Amino acid sequence: MTAQGCAAPEQTIALPAGIDLRNQAVIQGVVTGTDRAYARLLDRTGEFTGEVVVSEEGVFRFFAGPGSWTVRIIAGGGLTKDVPVEARVGEVAELKVAV
Repeated sequence: MTAQGCAAPEQTIALPAGIDLRNQAVIQGVVTGTDRAYARLLDRTGEFTGEVVVSEEGVFRFFAGPGSWTVRIIAGGGLTKDVPVEARVGEVAELKVAV
């Protein structure tokens, strides 16, 4: 269990052991320029799909279906930044987001 009290794996830039990219599409990235942030995943129509807390190192990760997505970074002080991304099975879409 993590310090936050949930059983989710710690977010690091390295993929967790056992992730088989042959049938996964991964969107991950690093956020800089803020101490605290959330990463929100929006589908191609702008609908909310999921949200994670960005780790202390700025890392976030989503496992998504193939297609067009938007990652919305929400940081302190009302800062938001939308980043379009294309997810493909067998690949890790890497993002670097400065807010």
